[in-house]
Amino acid sequence: MTTATTEGYADFDGFRTWYRIDGDLRPGDPDVPAPLVVLHGGPGATHEYLLALTDLAHDGRAVVLYDQLGNGNSTHLPERGADFWTVELFVRELTNLVRHLGIGDRFHVLGQSWGGFLAQEYAFTQPAGLRSLVISNSAASFPDFVAVANMLRKELPPGVDDTLRRHEEAGTTDDPEYAAACDVFYRRHLLRVDPWPEPVVSSFAQIEADPTVYHTMNGPSEFHVIGSIKDWTSKDRLNLIDRPTLLLCGRFDEAAPSLQEPLLDGIKGSTLHVFEEGSHLPMWEQREEYMAVVDAFLSPND
Repeated sequence: MTTATTEGYADFDGFRTWYRIDGDLRPGDPDVPAPLVVLHGGPGATHEYLLALTDLAHDGRAVVLYDQLGNGNSTHLPERGADFWTVELFVRELTNLVRHLGIGDRFHVLGQSWGGFLAQEYAFTQPAGLRSLVISNSAASFPDFVAVANMLRKELPPGVDDTLRRHEEAGTTDDPEYAAACDVFYRRHLLRVDPWPEPVVSSFAQIEADPTVYHTMNGPSEFHVIGSIKDWTSKDRLNLIDRPTLLLCGRFDEAAPSLQEPLLDGIKGSTLHVFEEGSHLPMWEQREEYMAVVDAFLSPND
């Protein structure tokens, strides 16, 4: 059966947040599963690379995808600097979206990569209707994430890490040679299928078209992180998360299994599932298993 898809905008601070809903959003109806709100990564990517998660819109569950401010179909603000693009901004945007959709009494959140950082920060605000949290391919510390990524760089074919380092030291990370070297890393630790699905390619293209948020908050690549969130950590606050929490990562993930240990130890009752053939985007690499694992977690927590 085909699932209905609707799109819309939520006004936020004089700007607009674009969203899409797969399935029938029925706020306040206790007879349907709680909707799932999906937070994309980057920061600075778009919802498109997570379109596989619309598979979870079945048996009455609605799935909400949105483009965070500055990205995709939402308002772009290329003139804004680091003082504007803050974690707090995106927490407030998510709070506003949940309120706009009228689902604040009962919903789940799935955050992927940077979206996992955002999901943690949102959970720290203790939203009353948050039923559960899925933290996918993420970490409890950006410095730890970068340290693992740089360790993985050293395992790349001869010359690749040298190329990356040369351009980073010279400040020429916009050189096509740097992009080609990054691609070697990405195809090992970001997405291990060939060719990449069109929605993933499109998300990368949109970062390139307007890199404002990615470059300001992150930096020029996944491992050369010089942006405003380079020191972000949640390690000392994880005990504040009191909702059922599922952790997900791939065996070859840049958000490696070792990065899940602080989350697993810090969030009481949390559980971890590792996709043995997956990397940073296991929803494409092991799609059926990914959906089954998330489905099995969400259902008893509705």
